[in-house]
Amino acid sequence: MRLNKKISDSSLETTQNRLGVSRRGFLKGTTLAAGGIAASGLLGKGMVRPVEAATPKSSAPVEVKRTICTHCSVGCGVYAHVQNGVWTYQEAAFDNPINRGAHCAKGAALRYHGHSTRRLKYPMKLENGQWKRLSWEQAISEVGDKIEQIRAESGPDSVFWLGSAKFNNEQAYLFRKMVSLWGTNNVEHQARICHSTTVAGVANTWGYGAMTNSYNDMQNSKSMLFIGSNAAEAHPVSMQHVMIAKERNNCRIVVADPRYTRTAAHATQYVRIRPGSDVAYIWGLLWHIFENGWEDRQYLAQRVYGMDEIREEVKQFPPSVVEDITGVDEKTMYDTAKLLSDNRPGCIVWCMGGTQHTTGNNNTRAYCILELALGNIGKSGGGANIFRGHDNVQGATDFGVLSDSLPGYYGLAEGSWRHWAGVWGVDYDWIVNRYDQTEYRGGKPMHTNGITVSRWIDGVLEDKEKMAQNDNIRAMFYWGHAVNSQTRGPEMREAMKKLDMMVIVDPYPTVAAVMNDRTDGVYLLPACTQFETYGSVTASNRSIQWRSKVIEPHFESKPDHEIMYLLAKKVGIADEVFKNIQVNGDEPLIEDIVREYNRGMWTIGYTGQSPERLKYHQENWHAFDFTSLRGVGTDAHGEFYGLPWPCWGTAEMRHPGTHVLYDTSLPVKDGGLGFRANFGVERNGETLLAEGSAPVGNEIGDGHPEFTANMLKQLGWWDDLTDAEKAAADGKDWKTDLSGGIQRVAIKHGCAPFGNGKARTIVWTFPDAIPKHREPLYTTRRDLVAKYPTWDDFESLYRMPTLYKSIQDRDTSAEFPIILTSGRLVEYEGGGDETRSNPWLAELQQDMFVEMNPFNANTLRIADGDDVWVYGPEGGRVRVKALVTNRVDRDVAFMPFHFGGEFQGEDLRSRYPEGSDPYVLGESVNTVTTYGYDPVTIMQETKCTVCRIEKAA
Repeated sequence: MRLNKKISDSSLETTQNRLGVSRRGFLKGTTLAAGGIAASGLLGKGMVRPVEAATPKSSAPVEVKRTICTHCSVGCGVYAHVQNGVWTYQEAAFDNPINRGAHCAKGAALRYHGHSTRRLKYPMKLENGQWKRLSWEQAISEVGDKIEQIRAESGPDSVFWLGSAKFNNEQAYLFRKMVSLWGTNNVEHQARICHSTTVAGVANTWGYGAMTNSYNDMQNSKSMLFIGSNAAEAHPVSMQHVMIAKERNNCRIVVADPRYTRTAAHATQYVRIRPGSDVAYIWGLLWHIFENGWEDRQYLAQRVYGMDEIREEVKQFPPSVVEDITGVDEKTMYDTAKLLSDNRPGCIVWCMGGTQHTTGNNNTRAYCILELALGNIGKSGGGANIFRGHDNVQGATDFGVLSDSLPGYYGLAEGSWRHWAGVWGVDYDWIVNRYDQTEYRGGKPMHTNGITVSRWIDGVLEDKEKMAQNDNIRAMFYWGHAVNSQTRGPEMREAMKKLDMMVIVDPYPTVAAVMNDRTDGVYLLPACTQFETYGSVTASNRSIQWRSKVIEPHFESKPDHEIMYLLAKKVGIADEVFKNIQVNGDEPLIEDIVREYNRGMWTIGYTGQSPERLKYHQENWHAFDFTSLRGVGTDAHGEFYGLPWPCWGTAEMRHPGTHVLYDTSLPVKDGGLGFRANFGVERNGETLLAEGSAPVGNEIGDGHPEFTANMLKQLGWWDDLTDAEKAAADGKDWKTDLSGGIQRVAIKHGCAPFGNGKARTIVWTFPDAIPKHREPLYTTRRDLVAKYPTWDDFESLYRMPTLYKSIQDRDTSAEFPIILTSGRLVEYEGGGDETRSNPWLAELQQDMFVEMNPFNANTLRIADGDDVWVYGPEGGRVRVKALVTNRVDRDVAFMPFHFGGEFQGEDLRSRYPEGSDPYVLGESVNTVTTYGYDPVTIMQETKCTVCRIEKAA
């Protein structure tokens, strides 16, 4: 199938590309047109042209602004050139220590996002099926009046606040604070449906649910296992670090994936596994590791709890069983286990291919257990390198834009609320009275998990008598969110129709504006891009990078934090939300927001990164080492770039940040740590504290609990506090002492404030204490269901009934015989609203498609490029192009998840506000994906459902 149309000589003369440079002009600007290749005649007829004058350039002064890419979580630095307020040129930052001058296609196209004509230009509402222009005053007034009416009639939980991984850190923090003072925990963002199972699974293994090392540190790896990660397309610039390891260390790369990806093309070994069989695959590797004695026994004895129980579980997965479940033969399993064991330190990398399952928490915990068995955690070149998706999904998670926690993973207990009430300077009882005081299943709404983004649909449609809140969801804010990234599209449309009001806050109208099948009650509020504001953003490796404002807000768009202020003011909570934050006009001061969260985020160490320190790192990109991220010279000498959390204590302590989590080879003051003592001190007569292992310089010299005021007194260290610190710290612990004194004194004596514990392989509070293989709800292997069944249905999870066995009991395998999985393309990001509206990217990928194996295509008489219907077992269907390829085997089909604007064969282009429709539309894969949720975090199942493919008439 041809990828490009043949262009005639005459069109070559006149056609200008979208960058404003002709093909001839491009050649003229290179040495090729005048040099040896042209002279040798290797360039064909019409490809060499006479020299012409260069296109004139503006003589206006150039300002160079430093910013960070707004796509994936790698965090690439960008130099933006601005003339007379216009962004005229960009280049990848050659001295940024993360990307060092590299860009992917999306990063290279950022400039267009800053001035795209496809963006929303002013507030609008849908009235009688037509988009009507509003003033900001009118829009805020109408939206505010409606949510206050709903609050009075149904309570604060009937408004759902869906935030964004595209917020900067300050906006994410402010959003959670605003919603908390509105009086609900029905607040979420994309992390729920991308890495919530990572955060829960990993945090419950060793303390923090984040990437342990960094992209840069992967240069030190001797082996890597990519499972459920296609980094070459999803995180392209990360691959430079992978390739350095391959060149420098002869790093062995294993890619385990149902699909042969672009990442697999770089692998030492590619392993094709059946979707949904990750736990069995990991247990199969551990079977060989334990059988041959390749585990790190000293490491396990000193730093890990419960590995003997894992050994017993693994015994149930000998090679024959593993091959039956995963499809991987014994020799391949043995070779992979030996490769990983012989080449240490090694790391594991996973993304949504591992997390988006009903068994997502089991998967992520199994990955961690493998790395613990090999002794790879807490070592340079090792680690669990979790590649997050969006540019600030890590930060938005850290700041609690989720229904189960306040900022900093403090949870929702009374003590947590009192802590943040103290930071905010707001009366605790006033906050309590903002909430519904009724007792439901599990308690009062203030202290119970809210509804998740993965199930807001059910929050609208479910029988309210079965819900653990007063009423259904009646209004939705879609604030920087792509609804086509969520499963169960047909039911989503029904939920949208039932809502009283939809409010979309975004630079683009998004799929939510057009798939809803409504004629009124939809508001569009134009938020500006992150290039039209400033603040910090947290990369996947926990480094916090500062963005400068590149350009002023375009059209009538406003920064997200200004829109939050206007809404808070309208509903009467602005005085409380902005008590400690200066507001200039209507725009809250970003630096004040940083200083406020610095006073409260002690749990994960967002306290030492003052605005001044972050800006200094931004201004001195060149001063940080490309591998170690250590500052060399300057005032940041010895600090890790971006002060990756935890950056303990106050900014005045000058903690350098923590590059590699749980690394005991460094003193805590220099970035060292043991595992967090977060699970108690003893279980079943066995210690949960480290034995014979501690960070260098730890004066206790062994395992110890987390620090409290009483512990300082018992150790005789209390008098190391100042009088002011004593007054603030008495009766507190390292998480709630607002003076930072407890942290300062613990670190002075070489101790991590969070203690020195063991990682655990058994999570006794989870549905599966030990990770289990369970068949997906929709499985084509019905013969395995009896032995590896899903869970029984739950009466209430996150406020709603949640189905498991009753779904799996329905056998759909005959009618829907192909496993359907989904993933990313390098050209697009997320739901694709922004990137499909960028002509430079839209030109590269113009059609939604399904990858199908040649055997299936030939059997169904489908040719490459044909239109086909893909049907799901819950009634959804999509019309897409067939891409016939051996990248998938006979049992699997693959579809990307970046498309929208078509719905079950219906073209929705005419429903967009005039001039705002993306260049490329397509069906969403999530129109055919199905019901299924992880019971710990309510992660949606998108990587393992079933489908049927038919040729379209």
